[in-house]
Amino acid sequence: MVRPAGSYSAPACALVALLACLASPSGAGAQARPGQFDPSLAATPPMGWNSWNKFGCDIDESLIREVADALVASGLKDAGYQYVNLDDCWHGQRDAEGYIQPDPTRFPSGMKALADYVHGKGLKIGLYSDAGFMTCAKRAGSAGFEQKDATQYARWGFDYLKYDWCNTRGLDARTAYAKMRDALVATGRPIVFSMCEWGTHDPWTWAQGVSHLWRTTGDIGLCWEKAACKQEWELGVMNILDLQVGLERYAGPGHWNDPDMLQVGNGLTESEDRAHFTMWAMLAAPLLAGNDLRKMSDATRAILTNREVIAVDQDRLGQQARKLRDDGNEEIWARELEGGRWAIAFLNRGQGPVRMTVRWSELGWPADRVVKVRDLWAHADLADASGEFTARVAPHDVVAVTAMPLSGRGQ
Repeated sequence: MVRPAGSYSAPACALVALLACLASPSGAGAQARPGQFDPSLAATPPMGWNSWNKFGCDIDESLIREVADALVASGLKDAGYQYVNLDDCWHGQRDAEGYIQPDPTRFPSGMKALADYVHGKGLKIGLYSDAGFMTCAKRAGSAGFEQKDATQYARWGFDYLKYDWCNTRGLDARTAYAKMRDALVATGRPIVFSMCEWGTHDPWTWAQGVSHLWRTTGDIGLCWEKAACKQEWELGVMNILDLQVGLERYAGPGHWNDPDMLQVGNGLTESEDRAHFTMWAMLAAPLLAGNDLRKMSDATRAILTNREVIAVDQDRLGQQARKLRDDGNEEIWARELEGGRWAIAFLNRGQGPVRMTVRWSELGWPADRVVKVRDLWAHADLADASGEFTARVAPHDVVAVTAMPLSGRGQ
């Protein structure tokens, strides 16, 4: 769908500065007072499922119930996935008082009943709106109806809101997103707030304290590189990864960069799915599956439920990975984890197998440090490595390890 550009100004705001402080890593564990934005709702990146990448506008209450069932039955819930999120096209009309209603044909039982069903599975539920006058699919937007929409979402029992940026001509991004944040807070219901304005206005520089996560790019396509994407506005997995470089200093508990939802299981190769999932975990990104959970292959399930990789994403230190080295198609990314460990990803973007080596001095350790290394996809401890570690990486694939310094030589 076409993404129209918006414009914004940059007014100073003492309240936003205060809320940003509350959302900082040092204060992420503290609960907000009533009436305040609560960063602790996303102390780690949200995990769940979203309808858009696979189903687009073709959603209804039966699908959402079946996906909730499948999320539990497949083991995704046990692996940490908790949100079942409806994207665009659930909307019906507004009632006489201006409150949004669901499409009566697609959601005849109503949204409260749907939320109750999902909650009955031990899950949470999210939905979608837009800061503009219409959503990207031309349904009713929330501009001018922020308080009524937030009130309705809370009445229905929703736990998550993805808020898009289509059809916003003449609106100011900071003002529009702060208005919906305030409306959500005023309901008294804990609702994770996900900004989706595609990084147009550099939200990482101002959205901490406004939302729990913010999109950093345009939409992800079902493609490894943009040249293979079907739509002009889509980006490939690797293109989106490139755009995350330098954003790591803006992410942390309660305030996350969002490189968009996962395409795992939708048609990339198995190795590309594995690389995609690993790199999103390295980025401390939200892990929102976008495939048909009812019909996924064993290989897709194994990727989405790899608890060792998920543990990297959900590490409570909350440090997004930085690119340690870029040798063309060969990249090494690293992030510090709790307890002195590091996660390291060796990414091969090229067409042939490669050998890649990281030196422990690149992580700031003594050159002869002895390190315990664990392969997160083989689920195996490797031989202790002194000074460096070498990985053999297949094309369009990744090797992911954790590295823990050992006492003794090199200490």
